Amino acid sequence: MLLVSRTRGELEAIQKNIIDSGGRAKVLVSDVTDTKQLDAELNRLEQLDILVNNAGMNIPEPFVEVSESHLDKMLDASDRTVKGGSIINMSSQMGHVGAERRTVYCMTKHAIEGLTKAMAVELAPKNIRVNSIAPTFLETPMTASFLADPEFRNWVMSRIPLGRIGQMEEIAGAIVFLASPAASLVTGTSLLIDGGWTAR
Repeated sequence: MLLVSRTRGELEAIQKNIIDSGGRAKVLVSDVTDTKQLDAELNRLEQLDILVNNAGMNIPEPFVEVSESHLDKMLDASDRTVKGGSIINMSSQMGHVGAERRTVYCMTKHAIEGLTKAMAVELAPKNIRVNSIAPTFLETPMTASFLADPEFRNWVMSRIPLGRIGQMEEIAGAIVFLASPAASLVTGTSLLIDGGWTAR
């Protein structure tokens, strides 16, 4: 298993958990927008069976205030595709709906959903499945500062019928399912894990 992220400490903690459980994992500290480094490492792999594409960022701001540099950063983070037996793109509920102050984020996630469908059609003859996972707000380091604002947290909670923020553990099962033979006929779809946000 190859673990790729910008933060060595987080990678090594995950690597230790995998090794302690009897698995094997290699750490690669890299920014996915640095294509030369990432491509060089991937080309060294003999085989890539499963890819979880979890690159992304969010810079909330009104549409009329979105800067060109912020737009470029978010587009760069969303435009990375690697071959594999089962590709799982991390999307968002915002790839299915819209929200104020998240125009660029919604745009990139809608693009991921379109990319997922197009890749699924194109790669199906090679028996490569491509799906996306679209979670609601999760308790993560990236969302911590947003969710620390009581007004924003209340806004989020008011839109989730199940009445709670998601946990990373609740996404793991979906990833395992889509990567496994149990999902052998599942491709080109998005698995919404949003507590009912998009059901309204």
